[in-house]
Amino acid sequence: MRRVACLFVAALVAVAPAAGSARDADAHQVTIPVHEASGDDAQMVVTWFVPAGKGPFPVVLFSHGRPPGKAGRERLALGVSRAQLHYWLGKGVAVVSPLRPGYGQSTGGDVEQSGVHHDAQGRCTSTPDYRKTADAAVLSIRAALQWIASQPWADAKDVLLVGQSVGGLGTVAAAAQRLPGVVGYINFAGGSGGNPDRTPGVSCDPGQIQALFAGYGKTTTVPGLWIYAANDQYWGRDVPVAWHAAFAQGGSRTTFVHAPAVADGDGHGLSRHDPALWAPAVDPFIAGLHFLHSP
Repeated sequence: MRRVACLFVAALVAVAPAAGSARDADAHQVTIPVHEASGDDAQMVVTWFVPAGKGPFPVVLFSHGRPPGKAGRERLALGVSRAQLHYWLGKGVAVVSPLRPGYGQSTGGDVEQSGVHHDAQGRCTSTPDYRKTADAAVLSIRAALQWIASQPWADAKDVLLVGQSVGGLGTVAAAAQRLPGVVGYINFAGGSGGNPDRTPGVSCDPGQIQALFAGYGKTTTVPGLWIYAANDQYWGRDVPVAWHAAFAQGGSRTTFVHAPAVADGDGHGLSRHDPALWAPAVDPFIAGLHFLHSP
């Protein structure tokens, strides 16, 4: 069943820091193998944060977006933002943030490269392969889930997938595979193929992304929340609505939220901004999942 909602600035909420907030949390890091589609093994850096209290804890597996340019991808040190950490840790949820192959200190080639290209006039001059991008991200998510299942502090049967941009696309793709322990997912600004410098608000071949989402909708059984800002400078305002409508035809429980335009213009980076902009949608969604453990 599809539900569509609007998120208003007036619906601000305070996210209490609580014990286990980002201020208190220690970052832990490990490197785990990812078996890539090419048959090679990459080494993926995984950073995790555990809230105060006695576990095992429910877990958010956060999938980062794709910084523009090789240098930007190499500089990526942590995939999850402070805003996301503050919100989830404050609710007693552990956060796992992998740097997928091709990003930061993780090894492996740029396996998520879709082949998208825009010329100087903003025209899309290639035929990208977004399925390749999504499939590569799913392999990383699968590897992280397998690692989570071995951790004593983690409730491996209570995992919420959360993703931003290309990580949002990968999150939707992973949720469609009915992976063990996954109880739901949140897609922040998911997609691929945008270039806000050359073609703001218009991505390359959005119809291909729509077809991908339509396919994922046919096999998804866990509930999902899609959140896109009205001023998303990668996809624009209307295309994400069409993407979600195509997905929703599959019949899973899914909600689309159009968040208001982000004041500094960074609508695509909504998930990095103050939780007051997106928590009014996330709070009831996770309450409906019974994702949080009782004190």
